[in-house]
Amino acid sequence: MEIISFVGSSAAVKKSYSSSNFTLPRISKVQKKNPVHKSPEIVVALDKAYSKTERQFTVAGISKILSIFVLFAFHLIVPYTVFNLLSFVDNHTTSIVFDSNSDYEYEALSGAMSRFAMYDTLADNVDENGNVLSEDGSILTAASVGIGEKVTFQNYTVKAGDSISTISRKFGLSNISTLIAVNDISNVRTLRSGQKLRIPSTDGLVYKVQAGDSLNSLSVKYHVSVEEILDANDLSSDTLAKDMALFIPGAKMDTNQLRKAMGELFSYPIKAAWRLTSRFGPRSDPFTGVASNHTGIDMACPTGTPIRAAMSGRVAYVGWSNIFGNYIIINHGGGYQTLYGHMSQTLAKKGQAVDQSTKIGLVGSTGYSTGPHLHFTVYKNGNLVDPLTLLKR
Repeated sequence: MEIISFVGSSAAVKKSYSSSNFTLPRISKVQKKNPVHKSPEIVVALDKAYSKTERQFTVAGISKILSIFVLFAFHLIVPYTVFNLLSFVDNHTTSIVFDSNSDYEYEALSGAMSRFAMYDTLADNVDENGNVLSEDGSILTAASVGIGEKVTFQNYTVKAGDSISTISRKFGLSNISTLIAVNDISNVRTLRSGQKLRIPSTDGLVYKVQAGDSLNSLSVKYHVSVEEILDANDLSSDTLAKDMALFIPGAKMDTNQLRKAMGELFSYPIKAAWRLTSRFGPRSDPFTGVASNHTGIDMACPTGTPIRAAMSGRVAYVGWSNIFGNYIIINHGGGYQTLYGHMSQTLAKKGQAVDQSTKIGLVGSTGYSTGPHLHFTVYKNGNLVDPLTLLKR
């Protein structure tokens, strides 16, 4: 009975029997009495055969599972990889059809810029020279102070919804530079509810007298008579003292001062040495020679030159175009957006806040380009603007 129990048992069972008094001579006697049962070698062979079959089944199962997994991965990953590769090749190597594709790209990018545009109500109320416009779009004419009348001032507290143009119109002033200069406003977009302003009774500027100034020199500079300056400031003498504050009636800020105060001056996006190779406006296409309209300026410099944001804002788009290659659009608020094209590499991310020190990319020659340069475009309320009229070094 004990031998029958031993046949086909596991190694653990065999070991337990080996440790008993069940010696080999005794096994021999039992074998003689029961010839049906073979030698222990047969028992071991049967056990080995059983274990081998079990192992073969396990290995076959694992191999089948792995084969199914590899087949699934192949059908999923390979088509996806091939699709992306073909898309990359198509986007980066497809030749440009000059008659249609170029126009389509410019139209598409203009549409994109328009979508990112922030409408600027100030632009509807003021012209480029700071003149306040009436409801019909004509320049508002303010009553000037006559000769012999002194300029007077009153205080005003800015209310919610006010802008520099609406306040000017409210008090009969025809140019926003008057309030900007009198109140030393560095940026009209920082005007806040509760802020106190001094409102003069007529348009003009407050001028701080410098060494060597005279009434005659100021009269020539600001195109106003000496008598008007004397009367507006209630002066009895033409002697001027250094640092004296004079009100110059009818005077206006120069264009750059006004644009700076309106938050409309950009810094050049490239600080290293560069060369202007193409201006804004009509030009001959560099490839075909066909007359076309250039939407910005081209700043040529070596590949890898850092490109910085021209003004603080937020990155609205980062992408690729057959025309502009790698490009970035930044929304600056106040209706302004800028586009930076042909980059070898974009460094800024969509939604990132940037300022004039932020490196947004590197100069390259991607897209429709004859060599390494930056294509720089400025939009105002979705309309193209000549960048050179807004840039300062």
